[in-house]
Amino acid sequence: MTEVLPLPEATRAALAGITTASLTTILLKKGLRNVWMRGTVPIRSGQGRKVGRAFTLRFVPAREDLATPESWSSPISTRGAIEAMPDGVIAVADAMGVTDAGIFGDILCARMVKRQVAGLVTDGVMRDMAGVLGTGLPVWCRGAAAPPSVAGLTFVNWQQPIGCGGVAVFPNDVVVVDDDGAVVIPQALLDEVVVAGVEQERLEGWIMREVERGVALPGLYPPNAEAKARYEAARRAE
Repeated sequence: MTEVLPLPEATRAALAGITTASLTTILLKKGLRNVWMRGTVPIRSGQGRKVGRAFTLRFVPAREDLATPESWSSPISTRGAIEAMPDGVIAVADAMGVTDAGIFGDILCARMVKRQVAGLVTDGVMRDMAGVLGTGLPVWCRGAAAPPSVAGLTFVNWQQPIGCGGVAVFPNDVVVVDDDGAVVIPQALLDEVVVAGVEQERLEGWIMREVERGVALPGLYPPNAEAKARYEAARRAE
C-alpha cells in the first residue's frame, strides 16, 4: 500500500484559510478543470473546512460471491482500511455514485473518529445517519440509504488511484472540503497552489472591502493595473 506522506502543519494551516471556490479557480488557471468531486455535500452545517492527505478507498459493483456480510471479516475490508488510516487524513471513497447502499455506518465512523481521521468524502451515501451524525465525524456524501454496502458494492482495496465524483484522486493528493464540497489538489502542484491561494484570498479580501465602500466592479474585479497598484499600496501600508 502507498505510504501516507506527512502534511506540513504550515501547509495545512494555509489551506485551511483558502476556500474550495478559490482553489478551483487557481487550479483552472493551471489547466485543471476537473478537481471538484460531484455529489460531495456536507451532512450537516458547521463542519467547517478540513484539509488532509487523501486516503483512498475503492469499491466496485457488487458481485454475489464476494459482496457478502462475511466479507466484512476479510483482511481486505473497510474495517482493515480504517485500521490503516493515519491520523489527519481525509478518507476518499469511490462508491461509483451508488446511492442505494450505504458504504459506512455509525460504528465504522466512530472508529474513524478514534483514529483521528479528519473527515470522509464519498460520491456514495451513508447508512445509520442519526448514528453517523452522533459520532461527530465530518462527512461529505450524497445522502443516506438503509441497505449495507454489500447490497450494491464490493470493497476491493485502499490506497490506490480512484475516481470519486468523476475526479481522479491519487494517494497523497491533498483534499480540501468546506460548504461548497470537496476539491483535490495534485501532490505535484501542492506548494505552488498554496502560495497562489494565500495571495488570492488576500487580494479578494481587499476587493471585498473596496466593494463594501462603494467601488464599482469594472476594473476592480478582476483588477486592472490601477486597482492592482492600489492593492499593492494597501499591502505596503499594513
